[in-house]
Amino acid sequence: MNVTEAVSTRRSIRQFLDKPVDLETLRRIMDTARWTASGCNYQPWEATLVTGQPLKDLQAKLTSSQPQQAEYDWTAPGQEEAYKERLNAVSRGMFGSMNIARDDGEGRMKAMMRNTTSFDAPVVMFIYFPRLMKEAQWSDTGMWLQSVALLLREEGLDSCFQEYMALYADVIRDHLGLDHDRYMLFCGMAIGYRDEDAPLNNFERERVALDDQVKFLGWD
Repeated sequence: MNVTEAVSTRRSIRQFLDKPVDLETLRRIMDTARWTASGCNYQPWEATLVTGQPLKDLQAKLTSSQPQQAEYDWTAPGQEEAYKERLNAVSRGMFGSMNIARDDGEGRMKAMMRNTTSFDAPVVMFIYFPRLMKEAQWSDTGMWLQSVALLLREEGLDSCFQEYMALYADVIRDHLGLDHDRYMLFCGMAIGYRDEDAPLNNFERERVALDDQVKFLGWD
């Protein structure tokens, strides 16, 4: 698989096969991802990958806990109509693939709560970094996560980024033995093999037209 194929076939997978992921495969991916670009060579990202009984134990805690106030805001762009519509577009596709109507509040909430078990992925990676890291280092962490996602595709694996996990930061930090004062829990990442036949993994995605986002100067 080349880079173009990895980028174009990567998508947020929300239905995984009941198939374990080999540790050595994950170690190889994570070892390669270390070479992601990092401003000032800070390499701010840290992570713990969890599977098996430790993951089941954590998920039992998550499903029985109330969400907390997230320590950062990922919803602010919704204040502008254009960004709100992009969110609405993916929501229509996602809930539509599950035949959940817009006015079915209970059904939509039940579907969203599947985040707590990371859509039954066999592996979940939890990403965190010291609180002293600022916007530039958050950006570096995002580049590293993209590297991981594309390397997973190269190995025939898939993922789903889960900012939702920030709503359970305290529970996760306790389970992983992380210092609450030192570490910001950034997100989770569900990892596994996609169910190719699941409608939830196949609804049509929308992307903004290239010329609406990118300008090219100097070629005239």
